[in-house]
Amino acid sequence: MQGLHLTADLRGVDAALALMTDPDRLAQACRDAVRTSGLSGVAELMHRFGPADGQSGITGVVLLAESHLAVHTWPELGSVTLDVYVCNYGGDNSRKARQLLDTLITAFGPTEVSRQHLLRG
Repeated sequence: MQGLHLTADLRGVDAALALMTDPDRLAQACRDAVRTSGLSGVAELMHRFGPADGQSGITGVVLLAESHLAVHTWPELGSVTLDVYVCNYGGDNSRKARQLLDTLITAFGPTEVSRQHLLRG
């Protein structure tokens, strides 16, 4: 059950960036980042808060065979939180988790990033 839990708080993200308000674009970016990292997505759900007015944030989750990815956007604050957790039961997925997080940070292009990590199990 050993695992790695990574989080990042992003600030200074352009509110006009499609990933901030378009659930389809965010879902595609998450799928691409999961695939590129070598992890295995098994399901996903993206939920936009408020009307489809281009101003409302999104909460998105991608279930991974290895655990999960969660993304929360706040366009009105220019902020995003990212959460990547991977289990390392069958093999060490830590490098893949770091790559997934780095890919998403790059996609959002923040001016400020605060990272945290927690070893679990």
